[in-house]
Amino acid sequence: MKRRKGIAALICCVITASGEAHQSRGVTVTAFMARPVCQQRARSSSEMNMVGILNQPYTQVISDVDDTLKSSGGVNVGGVALGGIDVQYKRGDFYPGVFQFMLELSLSSGSISRESIKIPPKVSILTARAEEFKAALELKEDSKLAVAFRKTGEEAGISGWGLGPVLYGSVAEWILQDRKGLRKFSNFERLLQQDPTGTILQYVYVGDTGELDQEAGETMLREYPQVVKAVFLHVVSDAPDPIVGPPKLINGRPLIFFRTYVGAAAKATQLGFMDDAALLRVVNVAELALTSVPETSDKWIELNRDIREAYQTLSCDM
Repeated sequence: MKRRKGIAALICCVITASGEAHQSRGVTVTAFMARPVCQQRARSSSEMNMVGILNQPYTQVISDVDDTLKSSGGVNVGGVALGGIDVQYKRGDFYPGVFQFMLELSLSSGSISRESIKIPPKVSILTARAEEFKAALELKEDSKLAVAFRKTGEEAGISGWGLGPVLYGSVAEWILQDRKGLRKFSNFERLLQQDPTGTILQYVYVGDTGELDQEAGETMLREYPQVVKAVFLHVVSDAPDPIVGPPKLINGRPLIFFRTYVGAAAKATQLGFMDDAALLRVVNVAELALTSVPETSDKWIELNRDIREAYQTLSCDM
């Protein structure tokens, strides 16, 4: 962190996004784009509730797998993608800071402190992977993915946190790709049955822009705004330097696009979903993950861009 210590002093404020509660669903949040972060973060808690932050005790993160937690590598067979389109990272590579980001979101709550949560809700998985191929594709407790989740929790002194319920797709979605968004939303409705009253859990969905996760996420926000806090979408592409779109509001809930998990954490901090210390932990973990990567790499260029936003966000409290 030392080599970036001076970044926070460069700029006091940064433009960000959330929105006004009166905006119609699905409209880009242009009004809030003009607000500086310092001004936004000084807003009262009542206004934060207006833009969709719930005051419930536990947050469960729901995640896709390919191109969200780890790269698909853009591999396809006969023109059909095997999990996604991202070619920036090698197939199977975990994205820097992803597990720390999800842990920090899982620990967030409007009514109780991080220290009060002994074991936060485990991360639930909504995947397009076919249940018929579960023997080969099942996410088991000894899988690299599950181990990475568990290790992140243990390093934070939280034993027992990690991979939770996994809800699969089917062969039909592999053949008819446009069904994937609907299947993930249907699986989300199944997941809601663990708390049918909606009084114990609230949810944050993290997906990507490659496999109709946006369709699933927007439907969650339209149909269940009372329990879905936000949707974060990892922007992936089969070409370099993809455009990261502006945020949106759907039923008063934010839908955020991001390129790195540091960028996602900066936006989450601006929205009040995690505190400054949590943001710094995500930055540290992401930087460590790229220590063996040349700093001229596009991975570092994009990460540094989002680290600047993170420090600009933190500078508002200085």
